[in-house]
Formats: sequence, C-alpha cells, structure tokens
Amino acid sequence: MTTYKDIHGTKVEVRTDDPANPVNGQVWYNSGTLKGFKLNPTGAWATGGSLNLGREQNTGLSVGTQTAGLLFGGDNPTPGGTVKTEEYNGSSWTESGNMNTSRRAGAGYGSQTSAMSGASFAGNTGETVKTETYNGSTWTEIGDLNVDRAYGAGSGTANDEGILFGGNDGTNNIAITESYNGSSWAEVGDLNQARTQLVGVGTSTSALGIGGFLDTGGSPEYFNGTEVWNGTAWTEVNNLNTGRYALGGGGADSTSAIAYGGSTGSLQVVTEKWNGTAWTEVADMATARAAAGSSGIITAALYSGGTNPSGKVTTTEEWSEPSTTTVSFTVS
Repeated sequence: MTTYKDIHGTKVEVRTDDPANPVNGQVWYNSGTLKGFKLNPTGAWATGGSLNLGREQNTGLSVGTQTAGLLFGGDNPTPGGTVKTEEYNGSSWTESGNMNTSRRAGAGYGSQTSAMSGASFAGNTGETVKTETYNGSTWTEIGDLNVDRAYGAGSGTANDEGILFGGNDGTNNIAITESYNGSSWAEVGDLNQARTQLVGVGTSTSALGIGGFLDTGGSPEYFNGTEVWNGTAWTEVNNLNTGRYALGGGGADSTSAIAYGGSTGSLQVVTEKWNGTAWTEVADMATARAAAGSSGIITAALYSGGTNPSGKVTTTEEWSEPSTTTVSFTVS
C-alpha cells in the first residue's frame, strides 16, 4: 500500500500550529487535528452584468474594483464620445452622474468614489488638456494638463494624487508623464518608450505601463514592453508574451498585475499575470475584444464593453484568481 511518506518523502508532521508557507497537498497534525492545504483550480473568467451603454475606446477610462467598478466616457453613439458614467456593484451596472465634457480614448485612475479622467479626446475637438474628478456622484473640471494628448494611461488610488503617461498629441506618440498633487499637474520622468493605447496599473509611486502601439512610420508594431515606475523614473523590465495595444489591466502596485484582451491587429482573449519579475499566460477570456474598460487587481478584475467584430459591446467579464485553503479532515 502506498503511504504519505512514499508520495512526499516525509511523514505527516506533528505540530502545535499551522505552517506559515504550506505547499499544495501538504498535510499535518495540529494539536491532534489532521489538516491539509489545497490550491483551488486555476483562475478563470466568468460572465458579469452587462453595461447599459455599449462603448469602445474605454482603455484607461475605467477604475475601481471588481465589486465597485466605474466606467466613464467612450465612443458611443458618435465618434465624439459620451458623457455617460456607470457604476458596477459586483453584479449589475447603474448609470450615475454625467461628465462635463464628452470624451473617449482617455486615461483615468482612482476608485468608484474618487476618480480622475484625462489625456483624452474631448467631443470632436481633438486631444485635450482638460481633466475632471469624480466624487462618487458628480464630475468637476479641475486644472489642465501641461500637454494635450489622447490614448494615454494612468495610475493612482484617488483623484487627488496620481500620474498620467504616454499617449499621442495628434502628431506623435509621446513619453511624457505628469503627476497630480491635488491642485496642479507637473511633468516628471518620461517613459523610456513613447507609445499610445497602453494600459497603466498601480499607484502614483509604484506603477506599470504595459503594452501599447508604436508608430514606426512603416508597419504597425504592437508593443510588448513593460515599464515600472518608482515615483521618480521608469525602468524597462521583462516583456509581455503577446505584444498588443488597447488592452486591459489591473494591479494594486508594480509587483503584481494582470493584463488581458487587446489587439495585435486581430482581437485577443489572452490573459497574462505579472509576478514582479515575469509575465505568465493563464486562462483566456471568453470574448475576444479590445478598447474596453478594465479595473481591479490581480485576484479580481473586470473587463467591460469594448469592440469586437459585431461592434460596440456591453459584455462584462470577471476574473477570479485561484485561492488557497487550509482544511480539517474528519478521520474515522
């Protein structure tokens, strides 16, 4: 008969507490109780509640968490964008206060009750320096950016602090990063690679700039680069496995993140996880799409709206990370 020792090479440990870092399948006795540690199945995407308004060009115009998300602006019903804002409660979307200026292809950061929007197209007037903050019910115009742009990215936890970076000024992709201190914007360290339609995750002092689109003057280049922001400067780190633009992402800081969807010229379902050092492919999304709104962290994220071959969609998918559990066994 095969024993536990035959399989694992050691006997069942007897101890008076639970181990600090157990491995999957490990069992032990704790004060006479047989316990074990299991890793639940790998992370997966599941269908969430549909948006009230299908829209695209929302990369960067979505913030919050999986159970408290916020999506604003976007391209619908016209290329001028929309002022519509929707809030997610973990199961359904509800319309909230309108923005002051319709916008699309922008950047944002913050939470459902404290958000920033900027680095976007405003109506049909092109790239804009105008920014707005959200307090959970209404939007307020605040101080302008120093450089007008669209298709940028952002990171930050609240509307009184954060950074906006990258994008396109109407002629060229730009690398400029601007930081907000609660009253005004200031230029800080540039990205190493100027790019557009990238995604940002993290805080104002610990962020990632992921993927994007490079204007090489020839064939389009779907960028796989990742850069880490430390509050002062950007550093290039390991690349995505699949270079793409108009992708989604989530992450609490620069040490852990998830990136998903987007386009390589064709729409993607690819999902990758960042562990602070490298990217690893994990479970695919159900619906290939790009330019959707994304929010959340590595263990619980949203991807909402966007575009696929059928046009602007209302689809929401929810990512859930695998969890670990310590269980007690009943011995008879």
